[in-house]
Amino acid sequence: MNPSPIHDLSRLCIHTITTRPWSIETSIRQYAEAGVKGITVWRDALVGRDPAAVGQHIRESGLHIVSLCRGGFFPSVDRHKRSLAIDDNRKAIEEAHQLGAGLIVLVCGADPGQSMEVSREQIREGIETLLPEAAAAGVKLAIEPLHPMFADNRSAINLLSQANDLVEQMGSPWVGVAIDVYHLWWDPHLEQEIARCGRNKALFAYHVSDWKTPTVDLLNDRGLMGEGCIPLKKIRSWVEAAGFNGFNEVEIFSDRYWQTDQPAFLQQITAAYLKHV
Repeated sequence: MNPSPIHDLSRLCIHTITTRPWSIETSIRQYAEAGVKGITVWRDALVGRDPAAVGQHIRESGLHIVSLCRGGFFPSVDRHKRSLAIDDNRKAIEEAHQLGAGLIVLVCGADPGQSMEVSREQIREGIETLLPEAAAAGVKLAIEPLHPMFADNRSAINLLSQANDLVEQMGSPWVGVAIDVYHLWWDPHLEQEIARCGRNKALFAYHVSDWKTPTVDLLNDRGLMGEGCIPLKKIRSWVEAAGFNGFNEVEIFSDRYWQTDQPAFLQQITAAYLKHV
């Protein structure tokens, strides 16, 4: 099934990490002037600022706050570090509430000093600990599966099926999934697992970029949409068939693009979004 063509920017969201050299204030102004309608705020952009004031600025600029990135990093062989992670996630929930973001994306974490199974259990325990506070704040939590190349220390959740399993185990409307094509495009069961998200009403976020060949840095060499091999339109058709009608979020980590002229890069983003997403 082919998705409907994208004719405007009404469902385009950009993560502030994508235009990392800009301050949050510059990102807000530039996105709004470019006709972008959504913004996902990375927590580093809030350092030294009042989240409530930043949120007001965003809304007054005509942008919708899609989510706050990121929480997570629950597992550790060290009990004290696990406790610190819970505290940091509590802070993220408060920041999201003050900002006016209804969603936090979770990069769940892993520890190479213990088994993946133990890390996954600690992830479940961490999310369940936070659930009452997240619900009270009106903030949903989205589990983001990461590519297996990050399984050692960034996430023990590497398949959408694993994220769906967690969501079903917890059975809470406040816990769902963030699908990032960069991490999941290769999964032969992706279409079925996206449909499963839809049945669970748990597809909370959808992130796009591209996988370049060759990739020179597995973390910071993501491609602009259309530069790589990810079947972006096909995957969008799957998420929309699953009932998702939210923002298409551009999240590009790229040392190369961070060193370029950012206003020109923003123009490239909007053009690539309209053509390739």
